[in-house]
Amino acid sequence: MLTENHGKEPSKGITMENSTIENDIWFYEQNGERKGGVTETDLITLIKNGTLRHGSSVWKKGFPDWTNIEDTQLREHLDDTTPPPLTGAKVNNTVVWILAFAPLIGLTLEYFVAYLVHSSEYRAERAVANEHFIYITLILNIALSFLDEKKLKKSGTDTSTFSGWVWLVPVYLYQRAQTLKQNLAYFIVWIVCFLLIVIGA
Repeated sequence: MLTENHGKEPSKGITMENSTIENDIWFYEQNGERKGGVTETDLITLIKNGTLRHGSSVWKKGFPDWTNIEDTQLREHLDDTTPPPLTGAKVNNTVVWILAFAPLIGLTLEYFVAYLVHSSEYRAERAVANEHFIYITLILNIALSFLDEKKLKKSGTDTSTFSGWVWLVPVYLYQRAQTLKQNLAYFIVWIVCFLLIVIGA
């Protein structure tokens, strides 16, 4: 009997140890992908090298859903490395509002360049109507999107969820507003400006 009981104890201990290890396995989100599982020590390393920051989502067994890393016990390591990102209310929105009116600004620049090239108001209007200078508006929109995204990064905002959309401005503006928990005003303004150009063409 002693031999049997003695033989069962290690098995029970191993089960408890395996359960503890399983509960200590973490998963994290990066660029829209689920990664893991890793240990808590691995997560701390990812925090220190800047891979994980305020706003990064993590999960482990026992969590009801994905949780911001600053809302877990890992917050103390986060606070040692980087300050939290600026909130949506404090982010500088100057560039994004210029971007909101970029369709109209771009069209104005198209007329200006067309007139310089053709030295004739009629020819300039025809050139713009035939979209000979539409690349000016496209470059302006994309350049402003890139500039805005870079400024957000400097403010500490994790732009990984929408930085890939800088090539498609309305999607970029929508995703930006959602991530920063801002209203959709600049997204709506861009759509209205774009529609005004399409209707007036």
